[in-house]
Amino acid sequence: MTQFYIGVKKIEAWPEEKDGQQGYAVKYSDNYTSWSPKDVFEKAYLPTGVDGTKITKDTVDAFMGEVVASKFDEKTTIVVANTLTGFKQYEVSSCVDPANYDEEMGKKIGKKRIEDTLWKCLGFVLQWANYGLKNKK
Repeated sequence: MTQFYIGVKKIEAWPEEKDGQQGYAVKYSDNYTSWSPKDVFEKAYLPTGVDGTKITKDTVDAFMGEVVASKFDEKTTIVVANTLTGFKQYEVSSCVDPANYDEEMGKKIGKKRIEDTLWKCLGFVLQWANYGLKNKK
């Protein structure tokens, strides 16, 4: 019986042309190398810098994608980040008194909360890519 799997790997890659097609040479942790067309590669991998040891603000910002905010009621802002995976991350910000409502402040607060969530999630993914799965039973 077949089943589906997901996995996370950290790779080293560099731009390379093969048979007139733009792409990337890919080197895995076991030194296995392969080649991937540019569009396929860029759909699958998120850059983590030259040493690949940390998530940076630029990585978080790029992953977050477009952020939009809208007024929900007289004192609430809903903030949505349309991440690179297509997953939408939502946050809400409200004030106590509608007279103090400021949509830009609500967007700033919601965006910061989304950033904090993405730092944690991308850190989790990098940990998985660096060390694989442990204690599988």
